[in-house]
Formats: sequence, C-alpha cells, structure tokens
Amino acid sequence: MKTPTNGWLYYETLQVLQSLKENFDEAMTRNDVKAVVVTGSKGKFSGGFDITAFGGIQEGKTASPKRGFVAVEVLTDTVEAARKPSVAAIDGLALGGGLEVAMACHARISTSNAQLGLPELQLGVIPGFGGTQRLPRLVGLSKALEMMLTSRAIKGSEAHNYGLVDAIVSGNELLNTARQWALQILERKKPWVSSLHKTDKLEPLGEAREILKFARAQAQKQAPNLKHPLVCIDVIEEGIASGPRAGLWKEADAFEELLRSDTCKSLVHIFFAQRGTSKVPGVTDLGLSPRKIRKVAVIGGGLMGSGIATALIVSSYPVVLKEVNQKFLEAGIGRVKANLQSRVKKGKMTEDKLEQTMSLLQGSLDYDSFRDVDIVIEAVIENVSLKQQIFADLEKYCPPHCILASNTSTIDLNLIGEKTRSQDRIIGAHFFSPAHIMPLLEIVRTQKTSPQVIVDVLDVGKKIKKTPVIVGNCTGFAVNRMFFPYTQAAMLLVERGVDLYKIDRAITKFGMPMGPFRLVDLVGFGVGIATAMQYIEHFPDRTYKSMIIPLMQEDKRAGESTRKGFYLYDDRRKASPDPEVKKYIEKARQISGISIDPK
Repeated sequence: MKTPTNGWLYYETLQVLQSLKENFDEAMTRNDVKAVVVTGSKGKFSGGFDITAFGGIQEGKTASPKRGFVAVEVLTDTVEAARKPSVAAIDGLALGGGLEVAMACHARISTSNAQLGLPELQLGVIPGFGGTQRLPRLVGLSKALEMMLTSRAIKGSEAHNYGLVDAIVSGNELLNTARQWALQILERKKPWVSSLHKTDKLEPLGEAREILKFARAQAQKQAPNLKHPLVCIDVIEEGIASGPRAGLWKEADAFEELLRSDTCKSLVHIFFAQRGTSKVPGVTDLGLSPRKIRKVAVIGGGLMGSGIATALIVSSYPVVLKEVNQKFLEAGIGRVKANLQSRVKKGKMTEDKLEQTMSLLQGSLDYDSFRDVDIVIEAVIENVSLKQQIFADLEKYCPPHCILASNTSTIDLNLIGEKTRSQDRIIGAHFFSPAHIMPLLEIVRTQKTSPQVIVDVLDVGKKIKKTPVIVGNCTGFAVNRMFFPYTQAAMLLVERGVDLYKIDRAITKFGMPMGPFRLVDLVGFGVGIATAMQYIEHFPDRTYKSMIIPLMQEDKRAGESTRKGFYLYDDRRKASPDPEVKKYIEKARQISGISIDPK
C-alpha cells in the first residue's frame, strides 16, 4: 500500500487518506491478507501535507474535513485499531502527516538516512494527525517537545536510538524486512504496539507537568509573541492528563483554529517566499549552470571580512584573506579562529575539524595570490574612492573570468566599478553582521552584470547556507532602503523628546531581537555615519539629518566596540542605559533648532 510523495494537494491528501482507510477496511475482510505494509513511492515515504493547500482552507475555497476525520477515524480507529498488524517502511522523508501515518502503524522500519520529523510549528500550526499524542509516547516527553518546538527532523539512525523506529535496514532490504516484521507481529514473535496507548516512556503526571512548564518558559523566552508553541504544549498535556483520545480531540480543534490564524498565513507566506528567491526571471531560466568556484579571496579582515571568510571555509571553500599590514592581517585571522572556536564550544565542530578548516585560510598582504581566484569579495570600509582603487587593482591582478563582488551595504555599484572595464562581472554580495551566522545574503545586480555571474553567486550563497535574495542596484539597495527610514524615525522621535530606551523596549516587546539604538551600537557608529552620508548625498530631500551620532563619535563613542554608545557595555557585552547620552541629545536639538512640545 503506497502513499504518494510530497506534492499532494489538500483534496488529494484527503483522498489519499480516505483511500488508505478503504484499503485497510478491505484488507481486514480479505482472507489472503495477513498483515499490511505502508510505504511511499520513488524512495520517499511521505513529505507530508501539501502546504499550498492551506491557502484554499484559509480563503474558504476548500471545506475542512469532518472534525477528527484523519486523526481519529482514519489513523486511530482504522489503522491502529486494525485486527491485522501494519508496519511502516520508511525511506527518504517521513515528515509531518507522513510521520503521523507511520506512528499509527504497529512498528516502523527505516533506512539510516531517512529524515523523520514534525515540522508543523514552523508554519504556525501544530501536528494535526495525532502527532502531539503519539510522538511523546514513542520517544519520551523531552525529546518529543524538542522535535516539535524546534521543527527539527532527525535521521533514521537517531530515531532508532530514541525508539521512534524499531529497526534500521538498507534501502533494498526495506520492504522485505517490513513484510517479515509484520508477519512476526502476527505470530506474536514481535510486539504488537499501539503507540497511542504506550505509557512506559511517559513520566508520572506531576513530573510531566514540570517538564511542560519548563518547555513553556523556554518557548515564551524564544518567541514571546507566538501562541502556537504554547497551544502545542497544552495539547500534549491534555493527552497526558486526560488520556490520549481527549488529546486527539483537543489537537483537532486547535489545528483548525491555528490554520486560520494570521501567524499561520504569514509563516506560510515566508515559507514560499524563501523558496522563491532562487527563481529569477531572465537569469535562472536561461539554462545556465554555475561554474565551479575553486578559490575565493576576501579583502579586509574586519568584522565583516572575517565573518565572510568564516562562512566560506566552514563550507570547504579555500580562502585568501588580504589586509593592508601584518597587524591587521593577524587580527583578521584571529577573528576567524575565534568564530570557529565558538562553534567548538557549542559542540558544532571538533578541535580536529577546526584545524582542518583553518588550513583552508591563507593570509596575504598583496595581490600575488589573486592570480587564480574565481571570486573576490571586497569588505573594506564604506569609502567610495578606496573601493574604486581596489576594483581597479583587482582588474589588473585577477584572471579575466574572476567575479568581482563588493560587500558594500549602500554604495551604488556603478560608482564602485566606474574606473574599470569589467562591469559585466561586478556584483554586490552584501552579507549581514555577524556574516557567518546571519542567513540573509543580498545579491545586487547592475544593468551590466552578466546572468552567468549572478547564477554563480547564487550557487555560492546556497552552498554557504545563506538565503540569497537578488535585488537591483541603487544607493542602499533593498534592505537598507527599507531599513533606513526606521532608524531615522527613531532619531526624529528622540530629538522631539521621546526617551530612546523606551523606543528600544517597545520595539523589543513587539518582537524584534533588539531596538534601533542597541542595533546602531552593535553595527558601530562609523558604519552608521558612512551610510547616512550616502543617503544625504543621494536622497537629500528624503533624509532626516540628526547630529546625535556624529556628536557622540567626536567624543570617542563608537558603539559596542568602544564599550560606549547609546548604552554602556561591561566585559560580557551586557548593555545598560547611560544617563550621559542626554547631553548629546540636547546639543543635537540646539543644532536642529528643535523645542520640545510637552504634549
């Protein structure tokens, strides 16, 4: 009995589950059927519910199924309650609804590399086919909470360790083993397990409630404005406190309600938007294949350059890091090493792997080692003439196929490449700080950038695990064009009497990781002023000119790096408000000629 792979539409999903029910009913009445194996086609068990179908229900174009149809009627009262045993044979993906079907079977056999998980929370809903009740009973409460709340899939081998699957076999032995296993259950040589009624992995109620209470606190800390993780925890608790069937009904009602929430609509939008970034009309539809990038050069070993170099070597790209003198070069290499050491500390990398990864990084004070690089990423300070000089040099020293990329956050690329004849291979590769962690990569194309170069940089972006977004070229590109009015609005409010710390608190409460003033401290006043100058020059009538940051910088305040900005910073980078900032605000007000309206 096979379930189709991912790509089923909602109607078809229900048709498939209806058909699963009918096949089971038929199998129960046939004397020649002793047991059932449920598997997927083309090497995939099931990628789960087709997300494109959510829109139909949300817009009222598609009717919801009868309450509890899937979780209770099909999976519990038909599959799990069947008089004949069933075994799920899992290869490829068993995600969401796919894993929920597998958990309703009486045993699960998997390949070691199969991916099993319940990623529904990343779409603003909870597992809706019984997953909230069965997963804790199969793997234990703590592991089940971790898998659901992080949406993280685990490999077959790990699933076996936790008891989610009963055996690991190779792909070509999968079906045969599953058949044998099902017959052995029938002969009582293997246990006949209804996972919904398993209790050996559940803690006593009091202890379980403590674990759930801790999970609630963690969920609220990580995403204070999201309700659905808390709903998921409540549904799990209902099943432990009032029995699994009560849990299934609560799950069905919660799923229906969440499916229509704004959070779900927004997260589904983001899901498709992120996947849509790799399709660019007139670029990715020309049949071009990305060229092989064998060696990358990064110019500038500051915060950004060292972060970019880290992201590249972690993904196995050999990198040359160029600086202007030995002192700066050693500092840059030191930053890269510190980035990797922090990975070791978090258990994401071994010491051996750190040494191996560092061996991909080579320092340089000149352009001699640039003769065989495939792409250069310039990451120096936001200074037009300096960047123009660097690009003129790169044209001389790099091979003619080499891509010339700039990490500028604001400066028009036509201006940067003005003194070269290589406009077709100039592109923006704007990373976000810290570059080895933040997922966004803004790829900026000019009118002259060749489609091949764009395809190549898109490919590098994906390989270093970024979400590359292609935008047009102008001062500020897309991200900073959207972002700049936000910081300017904050300055305007402060000069008119609003407490800056109150603004940061309001923004953080709204759900941003930090407010605009804490962010300016993190990025550094130097970058802030250089960027602001570009806006004043190119959009003079649309820019609010505040003197607060320049006045503070004159006084040797530059943000977090100098431990003094809008906040004061201790040794552990903990920020606390600084009453001294008032005097700079008052001085800026005098310069702007602003008097405060007490209202």
